[in-house]
Amino acid sequence: MNEEFYLQIYNKQNQIEAVPSNLEIAEWAVSLLNLVYPERLTNPNASIEEIKKNFGESEQELLHILKATKACAACNQHVIAETFYNELPELYRQMNTDVLATLNGDPAAKSEFEVIRTYPGFLAISIYRIAHKLQLLGIPLIPRALTEYAHAVTGIDIHPGAIIGEHLFIDHGTGLVIGETTVIGNHVKLYQGVTLGALSVEKYMANTKRHPTIGDHVIIYSGATILGGDTIIGENSVIGGNVWLTKSVPPHSTVYHQSAMKVIDTKSKN
Repeated sequence: MNEEFYLQIYNKQNQIEAVPSNLEIAEWAVSLLNLVYPERLTNPNASIEEIKKNFGESEQELLHILKATKACAACNQHVIAETFYNELPELYRQMNTDVLATLNGDPAAKSEFEVIRTYPGFLAISIYRIAHKLQLLGIPLIPRALTEYAHAVTGIDIHPGAIIGEHLFIDHGTGLVIGETTVIGNHVKLYQGVTLGALSVEKYMANTKRHPTIGDHVIIYSGATILGGDTIIGENSVIGGNVWLTKSVPPHSTVYHQSAMKVIDTKSKN
């Protein structure tokens, strides 16, 4: 490689200020989940005072990350960190609805402990809820770093800008994509490979609603693709596997993909 290439890299690195790594940001969120859900720990045994201390240290860690990333430089970082932790009980309540939705929606789930400890869908939703709360507080970069961490470890891609109601159940979840301007109601069930995406990815549409709206009590089965900011799936609808939708459907609809099947009996030819 020539010297000009090395010089380009050298100049670029000198323009970048030191910030925490994406892993450090993710570790803060995972540590917070461990505090909120001690089921994730090996042997939790903390007193009330120790629990208070642990949450205080977690808040200070968030404050450190906010300052180090220079997120929202015009904002009061102390107020943002304090606001986030003051609203944590409500965030915890929302996460608990996702636990119940998973436990009630999956016949294989035996306990809340199992859901919290092992289900990738619950991990992805929880990280999303933390990231979304930070995004609502006007924080750039950090929310996306968090949801991309969840994407990497679960295969579930939820943009922090999406608006998601309570009691969300993601079953299996690998390959699931929920775009930035998606709106999802309450008591929704999503299976693996579902895409809630945009019809167009033109840059001029960055500030418009590009992704669909999913009503309450909707079930979307594996491989379904639903596209477009004007596409609305009415409440209590069922969208079958491998369906491709770019138009709205009314409430209480059932939409399914019908494919031809041909069975070839190879034995009769022998």
